[in-house]
Amino acid sequence: MLEELFSNDIFAPALVFARIGAAMMLLPGFSESYVTPRVRLLFALALTIVITPVVGQTLPAQPESIIESAALIIGEIVIGLFFGGLARLMVSTLHIAGTIIGFQTSLGNATLFDPSNAQQGSMIGAFLNIIGVFLIFMSDLHHLMLSALAGTYWVFVPGAPLPFGEFSDMAARLLAQSFTLGMQIAAPFVVIGLVFYIGLGLLARLMPQVQVFFIAIPIQIMLGFLVMSLTLSAAMMWFLGNFQNTLLGFLGT
Repeated sequence: MLEELFSNDIFAPALVFARIGAAMMLLPGFSESYVTPRVRLLFALALTIVITPVVGQTLPAQPESIIESAALIIGEIVIGLFFGGLARLMVSTLHIAGTIIGFQTSLGNATLFDPSNAQQGSMIGAFLNIIGVFLIFMSDLHHLMLSALAGTYWVFVPGAPLPFGEFSDMAARLLAQSFTLGMQIAAPFVVIGLVFYIGLGLLARLMPQVQVFFIAIPIQIMLGFLVMSLTLSAAMMWFLGNFQNTLLGFLGT
């Protein structure tokens, strides 16, 4: 009786919860330090109850041995961590862009606690991270993120051998894409900073007695805030578009 109850009613939800719960540890917005573990656990359980009937046809039968069951659950945890890590890696684009912008606007040393990364970080990077997570939820992309998590059951079928080669290839491509996207977001600041420093160099050569950096840093900060006010909306739309396209890959669209 106990084996039949576990096989029919517990094994499938437990297998789904292994992947969902692991992903919830890293997904942007759900895994932030200000979200309590109890809320995260309850949401993972609720999502498991909803997703289990949908993905039940992809789940394998319960193995006969405990070792096979443990190996199957560990594989699901690895897939969940992989998907959550990819989503977190996409959001780290904003941290990369914020770090570059901070150096270009003389605000690189202005640090504060970044709630998204749970550590000290650049002020600009923390600001972009908070805006990015906020816009993901405001634009309902968190629904797409959860749909993509359910779509992983057709991309990475439970019980199949883990494709570590595809894991590493996808992670490497997404990491390169994150650096590229971060540089694209910070490109206006890089161009303005380059022109500004060239002008400072010419001024220092023409008027050596002027302390150029003494008067340049306030101008550079104000110029950085001006450029941010003009480019922030376009930069965040560019980020959200790339975030959406990456998630759509797990839905086959």
